[in-house]
Amino acid sequence: MVSTRTPGFSRPRGRFTGRTRTPAAPTSVGPPSRPDRRLRGLVSRAVPRQRCESTFPPTPDRLNPARLASLRSVQLLGCAIAAGWAAAFPLVSDLPNQRLWGTIAAPAYALAGLLCLTLPRRHAARSAAAVALLGAVLVPLALLALQGRHQSEVMVVERSAHLLLTTGSPYLQHPVVVTDYDPYLPAMTLFGMPRQLLGSGDALTRVAGDARIWFALTFLVCLLASWRLLRPSRDRAPLLPLAVLTASPLIALALAVGGVDLPLIGVCCLAMALAERDRTVGAGLVLALACTLKWTAWPALPVAVLLLWRLYGRRPAARTGLIAAGASLAVILPSALTRADALREQVVRFPLGLTAIRTPAGSPLPGKVLAGFGPTGHTVSLTLMTLGGVAVAIWLLARPPVSAIGAADLLAAGLAIAFMLAPAGRFGYLALPVVLVIWPRLAARRWTRRPVVPVRRGRGSRPDRPEPALPRG
Repeated sequence: MVSTRTPGFSRPRGRFTGRTRTPAAPTSVGPPSRPDRRLRGLVSRAVPRQRCESTFPPTPDRLNPARLASLRSVQLLGCAIAAGWAAAFPLVSDLPNQRLWGTIAAPAYALAGLLCLTLPRRHAARSAAAVALLGAVLVPLALLALQGRHQSEVMVVERSAHLLLTTGSPYLQHPVVVTDYDPYLPAMTLFGMPRQLLGSGDALTRVAGDARIWFALTFLVCLLASWRLLRPSRDRAPLLPLAVLTASPLIALALAVGGVDLPLIGVCCLAMALAERDRTVGAGLVLALACTLKWTAWPALPVAVLLLWRLYGRRPAARTGLIAAGASLAVILPSALTRADALREQVVRFPLGLTAIRTPAGSPLPGKVLAGFGPTGHTVSLTLMTLGGVAVAIWLLARPPVSAIGAADLLAAGLAIAFMLAPAGRFGYLALPVVLVIWPRLAARRWTRRPVVPVRRGRGSRPDRPEPALPRG
């Protein structure tokens, strides 16, 4: 029987597939980060074609993210949705900062759509992105920062840095009002340190010391670094995709008025990219930073560890896990020993709505609606959130990720379920799972979660640029 399988292409094999591995020469995937370490599950072996396995050479995704974004109709639709979203805030929001943002951002999005429609294709996208970035991010942020206006979480972060420097703990011992609660872990105080160092004596220090500036810088740096790690080639800079993502209402509103979740988004994306590239020490340190910002980032640790285990084996996974756990304990343990009651009350019970003073976070999400029915509804909400977390954990163990895209998808699914079913939450929290789904795909230029397979052109020839492998079936 003659096999119709194309030579040089492989099927993933690993410890969770249920099949034993057969010895074969390793095949490098892109530029190897560790020359002496073999990438598990991506080896070429001369075996007959398996049932339901594609025998055609891998080709690029037809619905490539970059190709879709270049369509004029997609650009116009995005600008129209953004303009409508921003225009709704002056009408429905009762927060003056959000109303100011909507008043400035809506015309900027409308002008960006007009530029997409009228300018030549080679200039339209860049011009529209620049206008949207200026009108939806830079101008509102500058006005609010100069006036000292922000959401309460910015004040909480800056005050926690002051408390850490003066009392040794970022938490108030006896909170009285809602703004006395600090629902963040100790590493979040890093973003409040510029205010303590620079003060707010003049316009320059008011802007430079604003925690929102440092939230945004951390977000941008992490996304740029993850792009460099996941990009199959270094031929293009991510300035346009990053500008479009930052100017979108999903990020622009949070950045202008608060932005406390932006660092978490960036470090989670970077952690998955580092894990895929076998940067064990870097992944461990970045995961430690994520786990000491907010406890909602803790699911990122097992996801990244399983990704490393699936691709590179037990030792890299254990190294990353130990580094992340050890660094996280070193940061959290002092506060846990000195202010254990305050840490438990403010970081755990307050976000879950279990304290006498309820969190102001509120949106008509399912968990919030259930919690509105009283103690029984609150218990049902917590139970559903726990069951959702268990289901995602089972899914993670049954089908562990084999790429940064797959790991980000699993993490996004778990966080989305938690945010939807939590007793208290905002629509803004969903920015984290949305960016986790979008950004790795933009960086890797493919939709599929499967790792890329290099194309072999013959013995001794230089391998071409890796292309995405076709899914089975």
